[in-house]
Amino acid sequence: MNEHAERFTNLRPLLFTIAYEILGSATESDDVLQDSYLRWAEVDLSGVRDTKSYLAQLVTRQALNALRAGARRREDYVGPWLPEPLLVTEPDASTDVVLAESVSMAMLVVLETLGPDERAVFVLREVFGFAYDEIAGAVGKSVPAVRQISHRAREHVHARRKRFDADAGRSAEVTTKFLAAAATGDLDGLMTVLAPNVTWTADSDGKASAARRPVFGAERVGRLVLGLMRGADQFDARFDLAVYNNAPALVLYLGDSLEGVITIEVTGGQISHFYAMRNPEKLTGVLVAREISR
Repeated sequence: MNEHAERFTNLRPLLFTIAYEILGSATESDDVLQDSYLRWAEVDLSGVRDTKSYLAQLVTRQALNALRAGARRREDYVGPWLPEPLLVTEPDASTDVVLAESVSMAMLVVLETLGPDERAVFVLREVFGFAYDEIAGAVGKSVPAVRQISHRAREHVHARRKRFDADAGRSAEVTTKFLAAAATGDLDGLMTVLAPNVTWTADSDGKASAARRPVFGAERVGRLVLGLMRGADQFDARFDLAVYNNAPALVLYLGDSLEGVITIEVTGGQISHFYAMRNPEKLTGVLVAREISR
C-alpha cells in the first residue's frame, strides 16, 4: 500500500463519519470518500503538516458540494425525508456517548434543519472537536464567522434535540416488550411501552406504501403497528431485529425482498419515535456495515 492509501485508510472511519453526519446518507458518503481519495492521491505529501486536519477539510468540502447538489431533489421529495439507516460494524459504539448520539436518528433529523455551513461547522466542532481555524478552512469562512455560525448552530440543535438515552440494554428490553405486544395484537400492552406523544415518521418518496405524514400519539401509532403486523401475516413478511444508528431496529422482508428498516428511539424507558425507511433507493446499502469513529 502506498503512503497516500495508507494515510487515507487509517482515517477512513473518521472521514466516513464526518461525511455521513453532514449528508445523512451512507451511500453518498461512500461516493464522497471515493472522490476525496482521488483528489488526495494527487496531493504532494511533503506539503501536508497534519493529515487528519487536511483530509477532514477535503472530505467536508466534498460533502458540502454533494449536500448542495442534492438540495433540489429534497425540495421535490414526496413526504418526510429521513436519513439513510446506518449499520455500524460495532453496535456497541454507544460506549462513546458523543459518537452514538451524533449518528442517532434523532440527532440527524435535527441536523437536517440546519443550513449546509451550519451543519458542517456543528459536526466538526461539537462532535469531532476541530479548531475554529481548521473548520474555517473546510467551509471557506473567516474564523470569526465560523465562531458565530458555531454558536448559532449549537443553540439551534440544543433547543430541538431530545434527551439522548444511551442505555442500550434498556432500549433492547423496551423493544422486546414492544415486539411481544405487537406480535400478539395486545394494544393495551403496546400502550405501556409507547410514550403518550410517540411519533411514527415514514420515508418513502411515494415509491412504497407508507404514511405520507407523521402519525402522532400512542393510540394511533399503536393501531398502525397492529395493522402492519396483521399485514405481515398475510404477505409472508418477517421482521428481523437489528441495530441501526446505535438503536434497536426492525428490518422488514417480504419473502427474500428487503422492504424497509424501522429504527426505534427509546427515551425514558418508552418508545418515543419510530423512523420507518421505505424508500427503495435508500435501502440499497443498508445491509453494508460501516466503521465509524471520532
